[in-house]
Amino acid sequence: MVPEPSGRACGQYELFKSDFKLAKSLGHNAHRFSLEWSRIEPEEGKFDAEALLHYKEAIRGLRGLGIEPIVTLNHFTLPLWFCDRGGWIGKGSGRAFASFAGKAAEELGMDVTYWLTVNEPVGNINSGYIKGTWPPGRRSLKEAARAFTAILKAHCLAYKAIHGAYRKRGWAAPKVSMAKFTIMYTPCRADSAPDALSAKLRHYYVNKLFIKSLISGWCIAPGIGFTRLPLAGSLDFIGLNYYTRDYIRFAGPSAGGIFGEVTSLSRHEKSGKRNFLEWEIYPEGLYGILMEFSRYKLPILVTENGICTNNDNERIDFIKSHLGEVSRAISDGAPVFGYLYWSLIDNFEWAHGYGPRFGLIEVDYTTQKRMVRPSARIYADIIKRNNI
Repeated sequence: MVPEPSGRACGQYELFKSDFKLAKSLGHNAHRFSLEWSRIEPEEGKFDAEALLHYKEAIRGLRGLGIEPIVTLNHFTLPLWFCDRGGWIGKGSGRAFASFAGKAAEELGMDVTYWLTVNEPVGNINSGYIKGTWPPGRRSLKEAARAFTAILKAHCLAYKAIHGAYRKRGWAAPKVSMAKFTIMYTPCRADSAPDALSAKLRHYYVNKLFIKSLISGWCIAPGIGFTRLPLAGSLDFIGLNYYTRDYIRFAGPSAGGIFGEVTSLSRHEKSGKRNFLEWEIYPEGLYGILMEFSRYKLPILVTENGICTNNDNERIDFIKSHLGEVSRAISDGAPVFGYLYWSLIDNFEWAHGYGPRFGLIEVDYTTQKRMVRPSARIYADIIKRNNI
């Protein structure tokens, strides 16, 4: 498959002021966006003042509208100089990322409380180092294990750098986490012990291991090894992305087979409706994920949850049903303090290109015209009433 070029994408770098005003008109009081590392540090150790000024203006624009900025340091893309050194598995990758994080915090932190270091590290590792479908296009379990521990260490070093920058400036302590990809795994055959084992292994490695390691300060897992991290407790809250569930069928006793294979149907029940990308719409999974991570006794922010669809009525149903599960989780003790729908506007969806439409606001990619969808109005009403 030939990747679709991004081109200008949704143009928010230039149109952020009007986009933020739209968000405010729809009642949003928080907005997540990402810094582009390669703009800020086009060469190692050389920081672009104009790029930093742009992001400072964007952040202050949000603050001026009464919208809390949730700032992500790395959302998949990497500077070329960093890639040329081997990317995440290159020598000194953690120190380089921490240097960028510290600089961003010093320059922008006056108006930022919430930071996310890395977006969906495990999904990135799976696609980039196991499947080979994302950059760097590798297929190596050994390199995947190295990337896993390297990003854990990079997060820890970035956490220290951000907190250090705030102490140096005399600012109130920030809240630092990452946006962790999660997915609900269900055994394909309800009566199959091997399927259940595969589903549990996927849940542990994909959903839990990264967060558990950052809290404990150790990464201990077969196939990845024993790694002591630079510090323990490097999460001030837990950021969770959730979209779907997968049915898992045991695929044999090999190293890869015990993790099973994804199937679309269970023998005992058909999966639910699916979005544009054929991901199952399974709101109950969000409740399960929130309750699972409640055991760590940290505040939880839903950093991504949304649907790509060409039928806006499906988006309305998705929002209501998933917020219903968030409400149920809160009632049952989950320490959820916020929910961010993905996304405010249609955008270039990384490896999926322009096809998937996640936005509350439609974008005409030819003219960059914005059109507020009915689902955005429904969501605004839910925000206003704080009730579904």
